[in-house]
Amino acid sequence: MKVGFIGCGNMAKAMIKGMIHSKVVSTKDLYAYDVIESNVIEMQEELNIQRAMSNKELVNNCEVIILAIKPHFYESVVTEIFTSLKECHIIVSIAPNYTLPMLQDILDKETKIIRCMPNTPAMVLEGMSAICVNEFISKEELNEVRQLITSFSKCEIVDESMMPAVIALSGSSPAYVFMMIEAMADAGVKQGMPRDLAYTFAAQAVYGSAKMVMETGIHPAQLKDMVCSPKGTTIEAVQVLEEKGFRSALMEAMQACAKKATTM
Repeated sequence: MKVGFIGCGNMAKAMIKGMIHSKVVSTKDLYAYDVIESNVIEMQEELNIQRAMSNKELVNNCEVIILAIKPHFYESVVTEIFTSLKECHIIVSIAPNYTLPMLQDILDKETKIIRCMPNTPAMVLEGMSAICVNEFISKEELNEVRQLITSFSKCEIVDESMMPAVIALSGSSPAYVFMMIEAMADAGVKQGMPRDLAYTFAAQAVYGSAKMVMETGIHPAQLKDMVCSPKGTTIEAVQVLEEKGFRSALMEAMQACAKKATTM
């Protein structure tokens, strides 16, 4: 299977690195094109993939076309490649605001479309992605694309109605987590810890805690209770977080994020 990326930004690079690392696609079968020539040249030199000279050339060389461009470029790019698309082509969109019906309307034909929402931890092969498909994707094609995606992230198939929640819960949430790590490190610095060490402690605490949730299967509330000793330091901190509306702030932020995803 030959895979082409239209757009050479950070997410495209993360996805390509995962595919190469997992050996699901060889570098000779990975193509990329970007209107900013230096972007695709840099990616070609770093990852040894194939460089297409235009969007149409990329489409003509690949079966899976991943649209890794900013949403405001979608309509013009899709219009450009429309006449080159054949029955064998699968379009994978990672734009948060283009639904399957919207993409179908732009393409105006029975094109095979998969909507995917990855996140930036794909850069370290620890991403989380959700996918939904239109009626023209076969089970075999879905499995093939899912194999590509699991090379850089965990992947779940969801109903498209869940995509706004996915965007808020995993697509955008790395930003919330980075903010929390930064704030935790700032507090460590305030207590006298060197900044580089504070970031190490904060980041490892978040990483280890997430791993406990994933690997133990214990409810997060129970894991939290295990840290909170009677009259201890942790429950003191938890009380302050509750007073400041920590959980409510996260929930409201994610609701705003999901709402934005449906109105862009």
